Amino acid sequence: MGLGTFVYCHEIKGYTQREEVKQNQQRIFTFTADDVQSLTIKTKDIRLNLERSTKPEPPKWVIKSPISEPANNAIVSYLMNLLVKGKSDKNLAIPDNQLSEFGLDNPQATIEIKLKNQQIHKLILGKLNFNNSFLYAKVESAVKNNDNFNILLLVSKDFSNAVNRDLSEWKESDKNSESQPLPELPKLTPITTPTNSKKKINTATIRGYFKIPWLCIKNLDIPLPPF
Repeated sequence: MGLGTFVYCHEIKGYTQREEVKQNQQRIFTFTADDVQSLTIKTKDIRLNLERSTKPEPPKWVIKSPISEPANNAIVSYLMNLLVKGKSDKNLAIPDNQLSEFGLDNPQATIEIKLKNQQIHKLILGKLNFNNSFLYAKVESAVKNNDNFNILLLVSKDFSNAVNRDLSEWKESDKNSESQPLPELPKLTPITTPTNSKKKINTATIRGYFKIPWLCIKNLDIPLPPF
């Protein structure tokens, strides 16, 4: 069966194989963000391991490999929100030998989620669907069924943006970029004039016209005090 016909049968007409598959939206996972202990993200460029910090103060997440540094909480929270609140638009049952047609044999990314109760779940991201509105995806868990069928999901394209990042984006923002206080200006040394100096002090002269009610003074020379 060709890919176009297969997509039409699955996405347009819908069908069931071995079991009835629900067509309405449903959550991808049922765990909460607080249930997650660690995340391992594998893409074609990087393998990243994130763990929840045991310390009460920020950051909440730390990078364990390929480097050991505090993680960018905003970036991790964005991915976590997709995992715990994301829904599948449609679920389809497909056999193992057709995974390649959806980019799931050589996925763009795999997200492994380890819970605090030691359960492990995986979300495998394939390629875009026929109208570029969703991503093909597949969920794997420690408990596998005994048949050769997989549940194909259609998930948000935001998953691709959430995991396909440079390592620098996963790290905590550089604190050195924050504004720093201005350096102190050098203190000026006051200039003092000896009181008993016999040297002549240069003075300036103010010439002006002053009007006083009972006196008129013209061209009065007034020496300025020394600086």
